[in-house]
Amino acid sequence: MGKVILEVKDGIGYLTINRPDKLNALNNEVLSELNTIIDDINKNSEIRVVIVTGSGEKAFVAGADIAFMKDLTPKEAVDFARLGQEIFFKMEQSEKPFIACVNGYALGGGFELALACDFIYATENAKLGFPETGLAIIPGFGGTQNLSRLVGKNIAKELIFTAKMITASEAKELRIVSQVFKTKDEMIKFAEDVAKQIMKNGPIAVGLAKRAIADGFDLTKEDGLKYEASLFGVAFSTNDAKEGLTAFLEKRKPEYKNS
Repeated sequence: MGKVILEVKDGIGYLTINRPDKLNALNNEVLSELNTIIDDINKNSEIRVVIVTGSGEKAFVAGADIAFMKDLTPKEAVDFARLGQEIFFKMEQSEKPFIACVNGYALGGGFELALACDFIYATENAKLGFPETGLAIIPGFGGTQNLSRLVGKNIAKELIFTAKMITASEAKELRIVSQVFKTKDEMIKFAEDVAKQIMKNGPIAVGLAKRAIADGFDLTKEDGLKYEASLFGVAFSTNDAKEGLTAFLEKRKPEYKNS
């Protein structure tokens, strides 16, 4: 079995970090496999939504592999950070929604992987955080940027400067996590139901809405509205939009063809 596993069933891609003996920690091998699989997901028209989780019960991803990082030179550290950033940015830029299902530890690079997803669910035993400053380093896979954009600069500074872990319920209070579940199975079932709800909708429209939110977030309000309008126009150029609007008027379920 690879260090990253992709299974596809009924339009849902199940992406699992599979290194349970190391708490699914990220090293170059894992990132290389993840990079290839993200590319495969983006090319695969059968996959409409992706559920991301970690193998086993103890960890989603406990972080980057400390043993691997310990002897990195500054140049190698930059290259390692850029690799992780590029992979996670592909997820953020993908037209397909990614749902993080966090079980156990999501620390450092694991927290960054979850933040690269479109929303996060977690089990009650989940622990999230950035321990990097406690190791005299900083988050390097987008954590300083994504967390601050999600919860604001002050909360992000507090979490990163203190290196403290937070519980799933605390993460929900901060709106990092959307829902908290008792068990991993319950969480995955809920994520599947959400994925099925998303898949009832126009796939191009979902992708355009993701782009409007992600790319428009850092624009001025005026520029964001112009960008939204332009994507609104793109939606109207699709056959799916014609089908969706016509089906509504004819009081029937639409049949979208991703075109």
